[in-house]
Amino acid sequence: MTDFLDIHKTDPADLRQILEQASAMKTARAGRLRGAPDDDQPLKDRMVALIFEKPSTRTRVSFDVGVRQMGGQTMLLSGAEMQLGHGETIADTARVLSRYVDLIMIRTFDESVLLEMAEYSDVPVINGLTDRTHPCQIMADVLTFEEHRGPIDGKKVVWSGDGNNVCASFLHAAAQFGFDLTFTGPSQLDPEDEFVGLARRAGRTITIERDPYKAVQDADLIVADTWVSMHDSQSTKERRHNMLRPYQVNEDLMAHAKPDALFMHCLPAHREEEVTSAVMDGPQSVIWDEAENRLHAQKAIMRWCLGV
Repeated sequence: MTDFLDIHKTDPADLRQILEQASAMKTARAGRLRGAPDDDQPLKDRMVALIFEKPSTRTRVSFDVGVRQMGGQTMLLSGAEMQLGHGETIADTARVLSRYVDLIMIRTFDESVLLEMAEYSDVPVINGLTDRTHPCQIMADVLTFEEHRGPIDGKKVVWSGDGNNVCASFLHAAAQFGFDLTFTGPSQLDPEDEFVGLARRAGRTITIERDPYKAVQDADLIVADTWVSMHDSQSTKERRHNMLRPYQVNEDLMAHAKPDALFMHCLPAHREEEVTSAVMDGPQSVIWDEAENRLHAQKAIMRWCLGV
C-alpha cells in the first residue's frame, strides 16, 4: 500500500515513473471520446472514495473521469455527509472506509485530517489538497512544462503572489525534480521557512525577491494563483489586494522573462487581478493543457498507489 501525501514524501524515481506513465496514458487516449474506456482497465472492479470538504471543479471532475476511464467506480462524499471529524473521529472513518473502498482521495482544510486518514486507513490515501500543500496540481504542472519545453531539471520557476499551498508544493517539486525557484511577493505572504529550507538542503537555489521585474529575469516559467479565498472576509480581500497588486502577472512582466517563458495558473483565476486576460489567453499561457493534465497525472498517481 502506497499513499501519495506530498511530493517531498515520494521518491524522485517514483515521481518520474508517475509522469512517464501519465504521458503514455495521455498519448494512448489521443482522439478518443472523453467517456471511452482505457484499453487496459487497470481499476476494473475497484471502488474509489472521493471526499470533498472543500468545493472543487478540476479535482472532482478529473478524479471522477479518470477512475471511470480506467474501469473503476467512484463514490463522491462531502465532509458534511460523513460527519467527518464531528460525529466520528477521522481514524474511525478511515477504518470503516477501508472495508468498503480500495482507494481514498481527500480534499480537505487541515493537513492533520489527511495525515490521520492515512495513518488509520488500510487502503492508499491521496492528498487532493490541504491548506498546506497541493501535490496533484504540481505533478500536472511538471508534466505540462515538460510537454512544451522538455526536462524541467535546471530550469528557473518564478512564483508571483502569495506563498500558499500550491507554492509550497512547487518548493517540494524543486527539491525532487531539480529546478530552481524564485518567490516574489510581499513579506507577509512568504512561503513557509520549512519548505524553503527543504529545497535549499536539496541543493536548489531558492530566492526571495521583492521586485517582480528582477524576479522574472531569465525565468522559464511564471506561476500565479488567486490572491483571495472564497472564505476570506471582505476586509481581508481588500487588504490582500492592496498587498499583492504589484505582483500581478501582465504582459509587461512577462516581457521581462525569457521570450519563450510559459505561464501557468492552477485555476480558478480572477481575471485582471492576479493575472490579466491578455496573459491568460496569450501565446505563452498553457493553463488549459495544465488543467487537462490534472486528469492524466492523477490517473497515473492512482495506478502507482495501487500498484497496477
